[in-house]
Amino acid sequence: MNARKQNILIVDDNYEMLDLLQRQIKSLNYNTYKASSVNEATEILKQNSVSLLITDLNMPEISGLELLKYAEEHFPLLPKLVITGMPSIDNAINSIKSGALEYLIKPFTVEELYKTIHLSLLKTRNNQEFTNLSIPDENIYAGIIGRSKQFRNLVDIIKRVTNNKANVLIEGESGTGKELIAKAIHYKGERAKMPFVAVNCGGIPESLMESELFGYIKGAFTGATESKIGLFQAANGGTIFLDEIGNAPMAVQTRLLRVLQEKEITRIGSTSPEKINVRILSATNNDLYEMVLKGTFREDLYYRINVINIKTTPLRERKDDILLLVDNFISKYCLEYHKPRIRLDDKVYKILLRYSWPGNIRELENIIQRMIILCDEVITLQNVPEYLKYHIPEQKDSFKSLKEYEKDQILKVLTAVGNNKTQAAKILQIDRKTLNQKII
Repeated sequence: MNARKQNILIVDDNYEMLDLLQRQIKSLNYNTYKASSVNEATEILKQNSVSLLITDLNMPEISGLELLKYAEEHFPLLPKLVITGMPSIDNAINSIKSGALEYLIKPFTVEELYKTIHLSLLKTRNNQEFTNLSIPDENIYAGIIGRSKQFRNLVDIIKRVTNNKANVLIEGESGTGKELIAKAIHYKGERAKMPFVAVNCGGIPESLMESELFGYIKGAFTGATESKIGLFQAANGGTIFLDEIGNAPMAVQTRLLRVLQEKEITRIGSTSPEKINVRILSATNNDLYEMVLKGTFREDLYYRINVINIKTTPLRERKDDILLLVDNFISKYCLEYHKPRIRLDDKVYKILLRYSWPGNIRELENIIQRMIILCDEVITLQNVPEYLKYHIPEQKDSFKSLKEYEKDQILKVLTAVGNNKTQAAKILQIDRKTLNQKII
């Protein structure tokens, strides 16, 4: 065993299997991170030093095989181990092609697990821990990038709230990195090795939200053929992130308030409450206080979730961070699209600094991705979307009174005749007195 414990990331959509593997691997004197989805796993890889990736293959939405392919290209030094309860020759071949060093079939003993982990760590190219921090340490924190005063203030707040149980409300415009802040609070804190469960309150139909959040028991309603845990239980011991909480219907707001007060949930169809230990982080791009005044958001819930308030800064107010973000996105997408390092023409940089970025960091990333796809060596003005470039404001139709048109015409004639009023009056077929009256 190494004197310094190595970090192992376990990925499996089965929470019972995750807990079992975590206990077994900890008993072998390793540190562990665990993820129940590929998206959660990639975030852990980006933000932490990991010595070994252990992943199941058969997972909903995004498979473990896709995670292997991603890790092989983004983290080429990271050893990878596959575990599966549905072995096949094709899976084994595809896993090896995607960079897996070992292949373990469920069920297996602790001794088999230790042997396979040991072999995987030995086979890595240089047996060093992987880290993805190419940006200077002072300019990155848990995946958040910047060098502005606003960036430093944000990092200071995150560090202060990571290791306490206070509920945090993150407010700000879309695209300003609210979920990234929530993940930083989780993964830099004492709950980092426990689940981080993100819930889009605006993306779940109202009729399903309660069952998704709190679970249900078999027979609770038509179609409930088996019991199911909710997202709060899935996050037990860790963090649940309630994104766009302003979109939660009133019935759900009432139940959320009880969860916060009693630290327990009750599944739909059950009368037995279940204790939970979950930290709640929330986010919104709405003005929740204004919603409270209008009666569309519960006042008591607002104060419960808003113990600590973090307001994100729109990109237009942190221009000092733009060039650093641009360089990061260029590196990211050059790697993803197998392109050599592409640079930006200085004129393009000036346009990016001038633009107001209403879509914030998300819009900036999309623009850089698009330009990387469309060029080979240098991003020039030809690659910049038209709407970012300078535009002359359209001249609006201006309507003048008849008196103003007359005055304009008289002044033009006067200019043409060297301000000779007698000659101008003759051309305009009016007398000199009338001309004087019309130009007053």
